[in-house]
Amino acid sequence: MKTMIAIIVFLSVLFSCNTTPKQTPELKESMARGAVVYENFCMNCHMPNGEGIPKAFPPLAKADYLMKKRQESIKAVKYGLSGEITVNGVVYNSSMAALGLSDNEVADVMNYVLNSWGNDDGKIVTPSEVSKIEP
Repeated sequence: MKTMIAIIVFLSVLFSCNTTPKQTPELKESMARGAVVYENFCMNCHMPNGEGIPKAFPPLAKADYLMKKRQESIKAVKYGLSGEITVNGVVYNSSMAALGLSDNEVADVMNYVLNSWGNDDGKIVTPSEVSKIEP
């Protein structure tokens, strides 16, 4: 069953993401893996479409925070986050627990989020970059 879900998610990423010339095959593959991580760890709070839950969990779709605060975003996924952040002009003050993801999983889910739902970063997050983020 998990294999079937992974295949469906992979295919949906390939056919539904806005791909741009900046998206290398390496980035596309990472995004496909990241979609599976997102489904398993992030979707309950940030929703399938990345729009979050108003007043509770910030959106990831078209999120200025992700585009302007790359290191802080990676740190939040790797170690969790608590306290106020402002996303698209709205203040959120909730907690996100550390998810226990490997550096590879953090990189993949960041690549998925940074290049989906109106986000167009195009710069690949690598496990090496993630490993250098400190708590």
